[in-house]
Amino acid sequence: MGFVISSKKMKWILSLALLLFVFDLRSQDANVDGKIMLTVILRHDQTKTLDEIDDHLSKTGFRKQFPPEGVEILSYNIVMGVGHIITLRLPPDKLREVNLAFEHGVWGAFRTEFYPTYDYLKVFNELKQKENQGSQGAENAPAEREKKQVESQKPTPERSVRQKRPSKKSDQ
Repeated sequence: MGFVISSKKMKWILSLALLLFVFDLRSQDANVDGKIMLTVILRHDQTKTLDEIDDHLSKTGFRKQFPPEGVEILSYNIVMGVGHIITLRLPPDKLREVNLAFEHGVWGAFRTEFYPTYDYLKVFNELKQKENQGSQGAENAPAEREKKQVESQKPTPERSVRQKRPSKKSDQ
């Protein structure tokens, strides 16, 4: 019997492979300072009121102690219906410390999710610029393509139309 991978598992494997590929590309960037980016989503525990969540954060000292030394907060947003979304830049050896800060500070008020992150804006803008330059040169291309298409068309023999055969009915 052969080895079979479900489509759900295959999507997960391909997503992981893509993520590793992206990190490999990012690690080759000459401007990288050796730090990684991490996006953290703190999903509200909707069984608690906002006051209860704030009390929990005060009691644990999360706001006073976060971020750990050497960790930079790049963005901190509240997304309605989701919770807090925080993007950090940190040296890889600070990852455990960041994880512990969230475990000790927010667990009980939020459900945490962590996502390795990279800045795509520069790449996006470069791709957009290339496409815009390509589309300017392509303004005359449709007329040229149409001309070539007309020249390359060859007459095709007429198709013969088949007659439908009457279906046989059984005498049952």
